[in-house]
Amino acid sequence: MAEQLPSSVDDLATSLREHAYLADRGLATVLHLSIVLEKPLLLEGEAGVGKTELAKVLAELSGARLIRLQCYEGIDVAHALYDWSYSRQLLYIRTLEAGSAQDARETLHELFSREFLERRPLLDAIEHDDAIPPVLLIDEIDRADDEFEAFLLEFLADFAITIPELGTITARRRPLVVLTSNRTRELHDALKRRCLYHWIDYPTREREAEIVRTRLPDAPEAIVRRVCAAVARLRREELYKVPGVGETITWARALLALDPEADLEATLGVALKVREDLARVRERGVLEGA
Repeated sequence: MAEQLPSSVDDLATSLREHAYLADRGLATVLHLSIVLEKPLLLEGEAGVGKTELAKVLAELSGARLIRLQCYEGIDVAHALYDWSYSRQLLYIRTLEAGSAQDARETLHELFSREFLERRPLLDAIEHDDAIPPVLLIDEIDRADDEFEAFLLEFLADFAITIPELGTITARRRPLVVLTSNRTRELHDALKRRCLYHWIDYPTREREAEIVRTRLPDAPEAIVRRVCAAVARLRREELYKVPGVGETITWARALLALDPEADLEATLGVALKVREDLARVRERGVLEGA
């Protein structure tokens, strides 16, 4: 995979910037190592700091297909790896029943052939036939339970899976894997050992302004500075849900659609999504004069 992407840390950072993603030196370095060493990359950080977006941009700049596995409580192997098309199998059984019993016995094993296999994201990622190996995004792994995390240990170690009816399938060319976590729970050390790790923090006010300028090149400087200053104030408060970079960009877009001098409190719902947070900010007058 390395030959499909920039061959140095600086070139990778430049390519990411050209795709409107600003990565600092640390993030660009660990991403470069993930590509070269073919090691999964685990990104942790608060929601909205750009973890998922990095995987999307990585697929764009490499020309690879993005395969996304969204994790949630209760996710199991059938949703992540593979399943059998039971409706098609049932139709096939009815077709066999219309024939002779001998024919049915001879072809019953075909019920669990490739024809009836439904590939889920993980199997799709290792059994791909793409010219460029895909980018596999395992999003919000912290939402999955311990059992699924344990299953991922084996998957990420060998990039191989065993389907009892078909045998073991091993990736000919490994996908580039990005895992994200909002740290709603602590991940096991065994999973972290299989990955390179990077924590993405909220950007500084100056860097966030640079991000907004990159994503919204037509935004007046007054809007950029005003919104970034307001978000910096909000992040100093004890909120249930602190606004991420995505909310900052959307807030700037909202002012572009309205008026650069629009009342920020009137548009506060763009940045804050919890009723108690809205009430707290308004009661304390956090945005007065902003």
